[in-house]
Amino acid sequence: MRLVIVGAGFAGMYAALSAARLRDIEGVSPEELEIALVSPEPTLVIRPRLYEPKPESLTAPLQDVFDAVDVAYVQGSVEAVDTKACTVGVVNAKGERRSLQYHRLVLATGSRLFRPNIPGLAEYAFSVDNIDDAVALDRHLHELAKMPASAARDTIVVAGAGFTGIEAATEMPSRLRTLFDKTANPRVIIVDRSSAVAPDMGEGPRPIIEEALRKLGVETRLNAGVSSLDRSGVTLSTGEHIETMTVIWAAGIRANPLTTKIPGERDKFDRLLVDGCLRVPSVPGVFATGDAARAACDDCGNYALMSCQHATRMGAFAGNNAAAELLGVPARQYHQEAYVTCLDLGDAGALFTRGWDRKVEMVGEKAKTTKRGINTVWIYPPKPVRAAALASADPEHVTKL
Repeated sequence: MRLVIVGAGFAGMYAALSAARLRDIEGVSPEELEIALVSPEPTLVIRPRLYEPKPESLTAPLQDVFDAVDVAYVQGSVEAVDTKACTVGVVNAKGERRSLQYHRLVLATGSRLFRPNIPGLAEYAFSVDNIDDAVALDRHLHELAKMPASAARDTIVVAGAGFTGIEAATEMPSRLRTLFDKTANPRVIIVDRSSAVAPDMGEGPRPIIEEALRKLGVETRLNAGVSSLDRSGVTLSTGEHIETMTVIWAAGIRANPLTTKIPGERDKFDRLLVDGCLRVPSVPGVFATGDAARAACDDCGNYALMSCQHATRMGAFAGNNAAAELLGVPARQYHQEAYVTCLDLGDAGALFTRGWDRKVEMVGEKAKTTKRGINTVWIYPPKPVRAAALASADPEHVTKL
């Protein structure tokens, strides 16, 4: 029997570990149940940190972890899924193609930045969506530091006032001060079509975020979208033109397009709708998890967000349940009632909230310390020690808040 997991992000990593854990508990050998994970690299990209400097360092190796728990790593990208033949089409780094049979499939392909068809966006916008984009932005900022000061050089426009946009924007003043000389006067502007910053976070945290932006000198252009970009800068829907050499696009994400290869119902973010055990109801033997799935967290109408907080726990449940079906043991109902947010606000500290109503629990340096713990310890893979790695993937304890 073979369980195939597609993706080595937070959801894919924990799906593999959790499946291996259940296999170990049931006393089944890796020969009897092969767990294969397909990904371009055996590496976890610490995506929540890509707004930080030195993004090339923000990865964690997974091969030793997989070896410790007898998970087979398959190098390549999945470009096709045949749910009738129960195969995935894999192309490796050399361009060689192969078909991989599965008895259960876990789609943990994550999400990617949504780039609408705006003139100049593809040519002139940067992002912190993936490691290549983040490295390109970091190199661009270093190149700016070699240029003479000007309004265009010293102005950064961040398109998107959500979580990613706020973290990128609030990190930028200190980042630019480090790179530019003391005569520079960096200017950071957030642009968003909404009437308020952090539109999805509610009224409670917003005054704290607004005060942080004021403290850092970050400007906003609300009720305004990006109409076009060119070499001279960005033009907004209001008609305002901002001279800049740097536009960071952070205006929304969508599930990886591989979800469209599965004949199942999807939401507006292209996430596959799944049942309580994270199965795709319309396709036997297929599970979706993490950012690829729209899953209910509880019985109160709350659904998992596209975040590593939900992806890790969803991955653990999906991997466990896919293995459970093959091993003939009961599956577990996914649930994740607890929910927190921890928003980095650069030199203004951070903001920590608890609950779906986002009640503020910590602000400033105390919240910043918690954010550092999350970003540098809690979200990293377990050590490549078999017992510890397997124990880390108990679905009931992953992301227990």
